Amino acid sequence: MTNAHPQRPDLPEYMTWEELEQLPEEIASHIELWDGRVVWTRRGPGEHQEASNLLWNALRRDAKRAMDTEPEKCWRVRTETNVFFGRQGKSDFVTPDFMIHRCLDKAYAHVRADDALLVGEVLSPSNTAAEMETKRARYAAAGIPWYWEVTLHPRRSEIAYVQAYGLASGTGALPAGVSPLHKANYLLAGTWSPADSTEVTIDFPFPITILWSELSL
Repeated sequence: MTNAHPQRPDLPEYMTWEELEQLPEEIASHIELWDGRVVWTRRGPGEHQEASNLLWNALRRDAKRAMDTEPEKCWRVRTETNVFFGRQGKSDFVTPDFMIHRCLDKAYAHVRADDALLVGEVLSPSNTAAEMETKRARYAAAGIPWYWEVTLHPRRSEIAYVQAYGLASGTGALPAGVSPLHKANYLLAGTWSPADSTEVTIDFPFPITILWSELSL
């Protein structure tokens, strides 16, 4: 998730995708639509963009390596690409910092949540826990199997740690009369930092191995 915003014009609380397309690109690129509600995102510092690009480069390499091994499989790795919820319409979407999705049937097609296998956010120091919990819950509700968080160090230009979350298939037992706030959620499946590992490695959605030296900002 990004961290600085342009001068905000006076916009309605709700918009359609078609109305969003009429805005100047420098404004529209800072907006997500959550069930049509206007949600402003913020462009991050240089470290944020660099971290996103480094993750993209490493994941793209590993995706190509996996496809060479399993030619019947096809994946694409993207940065700052919209993920649209539902099979129809475009007025409900978010824009992860990086993403892996199945190859689409045609060029320039929009990515739907059903196509996404992994979405990731780069967290800068100004991101709040509540902000990220809300966005993470939207990804989980859409059934996206994997969610990654890349946390930047608060005082140094470096990645502090990477965490991978897998989508839980069901909720745990709760006391009688208590219902979960979210019907789906992510469980932490892996965490890595330069202090305790030499690489980020996990086998989903394909074998991924990223040396910390490849993530140097």
